[in-house]
Amino acid sequence: MPRFPFSTARLIRMHYVAGVFAIMATLMILSAVLGYYNSKSALKQLLEDQSHHLLETLLSASRNSLLSTELSEEILIERLLNNAYFIRSLYEKGEVNDQLLQRIAKDNHLFRINIFTPEGEKRFSSHRLNYPRDAGKFHPAERLAPIFSGRKDTLLLGIKDARFEDASRFIVAVATAQRHAIVLNLDAEGLLRFRNTTGYGAMLQQLSRNDGIVYAALQDTAEILAATSNVDSLEYIQDSPFLSKSLRDSSYGFRFGTFHGEEIFEAVHPFSYRGQTVGLLRLGVSLSPLQAIWDDIYQQVIVITAVIILAGSILITLFVMGKNLESVQQEYREIESYATGIVENVSDGIIVLDHQEKIKLINSAAGKLFGRRAAEVTDQSLHTLLGAAKCRQLLHDGGIMQEIDCRIGPQTRQLLVSRSYFYAKDGQRNTILVLRDLTEQKTLEAQIQRKERLSAMGELASGVAHEIRNPLNTIGAIVQQLDKDFEPARDAAEYHELARLVYGEVQRINQTVKDFLRFSRPEPLQPERFRLSALLNQLRQQYQAMAAEKQIRYHQALDWDGEVYWDRRQIQQMLMNLIENALDALPAQGEISLRTAMVNTHRIMLEMRDNGPGIPAPIRGKIFNLYFTTKAKGTGIGLSLVQRIVDEHGGVITVESAPESGTMFRILLPLEVVNDTQNSQI
Repeated sequence: MPRFPFSTARLIRMHYVAGVFAIMATLMILSAVLGYYNSKSALKQLLEDQSHHLLETLLSASRNSLLSTELSEEILIERLLNNAYFIRSLYEKGEVNDQLLQRIAKDNHLFRINIFTPEGEKRFSSHRLNYPRDAGKFHPAERLAPIFSGRKDTLLLGIKDARFEDASRFIVAVATAQRHAIVLNLDAEGLLRFRNTTGYGAMLQQLSRNDGIVYAALQDTAEILAATSNVDSLEYIQDSPFLSKSLRDSSYGFRFGTFHGEEIFEAVHPFSYRGQTVGLLRLGVSLSPLQAIWDDIYQQVIVITAVIILAGSILITLFVMGKNLESVQQEYREIESYATGIVENVSDGIIVLDHQEKIKLINSAAGKLFGRRAAEVTDQSLHTLLGAAKCRQLLHDGGIMQEIDCRIGPQTRQLLVSRSYFYAKDGQRNTILVLRDLTEQKTLEAQIQRKERLSAMGELASGVAHEIRNPLNTIGAIVQQLDKDFEPARDAAEYHELARLVYGEVQRINQTVKDFLRFSRPEPLQPERFRLSALLNQLRQQYQAMAAEKQIRYHQALDWDGEVYWDRRQIQQMLMNLIENALDALPAQGEISLRTAMVNTHRIMLEMRDNGPGIPAPIRGKIFNLYFTTKAKGTGIGLSLVQRIVDEHGGVITVESAPESGTMFRILLPLEVVNDTQNSQI
């Protein structure tokens, strides 16, 4: 192990300390100034948010105020119209007189009920006094002309000046069949007081009593529609790009400004009612509380900066005083860090056991291998990672290096394990286990061997197929011609049946030869981009009925779905071969599952699993061999073709199976295949 000699160069000289202190003080001051301005920016954002919420509340309250005013007037109109319709029904029956109108007016709290003829003559009235026809501020025929002329049957006049008094009335009128007018009046003073106390202007006045609100106003392009009492004039909308933009874009706007010499923060937003823009709502918020907060922050920043600088000087002094001790300890820390770095960054897993065979250290590679964190297994028995039999084999067998098969989760891993010992200061023996995962290496070696065997057998098949194909074609042609041209003297039917049987067998052998040739001379890959789920869903639809007919459950779990760049036709053929093999092997009530998962950013996994009878160990190593089959009518090409397609796509295929435990094919493929003609040859 390399040495890390102690050096006096590690001591900090005082002029270096002074320079560092000056830099730190400068950074602290800059940090304090930056923090101050960041705080101001945050408070400004907070002010914008609060003003935004306040404007939203004010806009909502404004609409509600107008709606409540409209609703109260609608209720009032409905009440007056109901009384008017009732009087009209009595009038058309000839049952109306002044006394009846007086009683109705009193019972319903109506100010006055009058009935006018089309000439403007008052025929009946709840009021005892009769004024001259032409007296007053206006003639009834003027206001009631739409009824008298027949243009309208109902008039909602609303609040109007009284004819003979300095007062306001709320008026509605309805027409009778004779075009007479039944007019009902209410004293509008109460309604006007209600508007003044609950209306929009009153709401703004009440808002202005808030200490944080300087003013509030509703303004259009021509005038101020409503405002708090302290507003006598405001900037015209058309003279301000800021106000014009907010009104034009129907957006919130915020800015700093002055009002009567006071700095304010103004928030604006258009006010719309029933789909029409009424004007621009402007809200002036006082900056006094915010300025007080900014002053407090400024003072706090100064105090905190001074304290930090003082504390920093003390800490640096203490640091210099303790530097010698730290320098002595530094060598040990570096050695420890060096050793820890080696242990944590080697690719092999390392496990250290104490004399009781409990785990004292496990590096990241071993934790990743077993899928456990160091904190979970520290001070636990090795049995928590490996079975008791495996532990005895590793710790007590004679060899210091062994290859073992270890079941980790759903997979069986092939591990090369070496064992060594060291003794602690107390004399207790500790054990070091170094584990190397050979699974991928063994898998690649097996795949290379299968590939070489398939290549040799493919070349042999190609030569044999060429030698067989031509005689087969000749035999087929001769048999077909004999069946057509020759007619035996007896047993003709049997003869023709045998001829057709021979021809059919020749065709079957010829098809097998074609399959051999296709396997030995594969077509170049034709990759294309497609979504993996589209292909898998197509296969599920294709085999769902067949699986259901055999009472086999078929389901998918797409833990990953995305686009791949593969030869879709070949990948489909590969999956079809695996699915059909599973369907052939499974009994009723069996189950097939297809799962996808992301391995890393460049590779995905396809996993085909069934719960069938499994593959016996003697056969498992031969299933990818060309012409090997356990089926009566099998050709022995299906899984060989699967192996070739996986190879051409730069992937790896493994199989795990045990009798009565089902079979699992796991295929690792890159997301994008390299379109290389060499990659398409076995």
